[in-house]
Amino acid sequence: MAVVGYKKTSLKQLKKFNMTNNINKTVLITGGSRGLGKESAIQLAKNGFDVIITYQTKEREAENVVKEIRDLGRKSISLKLDLAKSETFVDFVANLKVALEKGFSKTKIDALVNNAGSAYYAPIAETTEAAFDEMLSIHLKAPFFLTQRIFPLLNHGASIVNTSSGLTRFSYPNYAAYAIMKAGVETLTRYQSLEFGKNQIRVNTIAPGAIETDFAGGAVRDNKDLNNMIATNTVLGRVGLPDDIGSVVTFLCSNESKWINAQRIEVSGGIHI
Repeated sequence: MAVVGYKKTSLKQLKKFNMTNNINKTVLITGGSRGLGKESAIQLAKNGFDVIITYQTKEREAENVVKEIRDLGRKSISLKLDLAKSETFVDFVANLKVALEKGFSKTKIDALVNNAGSAYYAPIAETTEAAFDEMLSIHLKAPFFLTQRIFPLLNHGASIVNTSSGLTRFSYPNYAAYAIMKAGVETLTRYQSLEFGKNQIRVNTIAPGAIETDFAGGAVRDNKDLNNMIATNTVLGRVGLPDDIGSVVTFLCSNESKWINAQRIEVSGGIHI
């Protein structure tokens, strides 16, 4: 666990970022050391949130993100978490409780973003049972049981954002195992919304389209032909950027989205419509 200090945010900074409504709110985002998680963490901080990020192996990268958040005037810590090992979630939540008390003088959080994930690319005929089980553990079992464990730490009126994919609406070859799990996440979101509503907790799904990150080996970012194909099939004429996703995550974590619940929000620029 890395706990980093912070600089007090000035009123001028608050006005600059229009983030006064989010001050003193804390969000936990899984997989915040890189890609969409990193961008979301930075945008959340710019909008006033204190941010807890998790990482699996990239501790140095996570610490760099924590420093960026601190430089924006917000509190931040990083915690190690392996989503493929649900048996570790009890200890993770125990560490989270200690970190909240020591680093934030709090006992609860205001938002949870189930963001972390990994790619798997293979046709159904060649998909191994081990790979399928790994996709299940990381993308569906983890949001179910991690959220279950964290639920007692969510404030009344908190927000949960689950991460799906545009691939649950349209289909590309070789993404079956990945997309099936994301479809399950969308159903999970509706049931979480139904059951957590008594605590005024909102639960929504964000479904990104193709984004220029290092996900899946950076294929969308680095393969010019793939990038051009996606852009051609997108109404807004380009591939998505991490910034396109982070702003929506921030919106769903804030009170600006207080009447949005149990929804799947696709953030894809209008691909394949």
